[in-house]
Amino acid sequence: MIDFLRGNVVHRETEYVVLDVRGVGYRVFCSNPFAVQLSQHEEITMYIHYHVREDAHLLFGFTSREEQSLFRTLLDVNGIGPKVAIGVLAGGRPEVIAAAIQQENISFLTKLPGIGRKTAQRMILDLKDKLGGMHSVGNSLVFAGGADVSDASQGSGAWGEAKAALISLGYTEAEADRAGQAIKSKLQGGETVDVVMKLALQALYQQSMR
Repeated sequence: MIDFLRGNVVHRETEYVVLDVRGVGYRVFCSNPFAVQLSQHEEITMYIHYHVREDAHLLFGFTSREEQSLFRTLLDVNGIGPKVAIGVLAGGRPEVIAAAIQQENISFLTKLPGIGRKTAQRMILDLKDKLGGMHSVGNSLVFAGGADVSDASQGSGAWGEAKAALISLGYTEAEADRAGQAIKSKLQGGETVDVVMKLALQALYQQSMR
């Protein structure tokens, strides 16, 4: 069982990073690969969930023990697999998601990628009493950018929700707006939040490389 890996991030894609650990490259799926800095000189630690299935052995990586713990807790919910759980973590900090579950905030939970109303209800039923160790900031649901989760509904369509998710990941509103402008011509109007998020993260990565 792999608990954590320490190494240099040498490559990123929309769903994973490649972590070089003493000459061995590990493909590690994570909630926001483009938030992880590429560096040949600075090592990072990624906490790992090792997932085995019939056709593949997959590594899911997290920057904190809290993310790792919440990910594993989400897997206890019927209908939530690793790909959905990693998408949920892209929607906010662990304490924000935990607080939404404890407060039975279905409106917020159904805005997370891959989570419908029935799954949100199962999350509340199965996990409400298991998340006491994670606390929200000031007993309220606050994004990293300072906005309350109720703001996630602002904006139009998938972009409004994707922008709120970007802010929850630590991007500033100005950065999110620049990404929105960059991908505007690529949006037809029927994209899911997941698709818009990936396009926005790609745009942010490209902007950071200029």
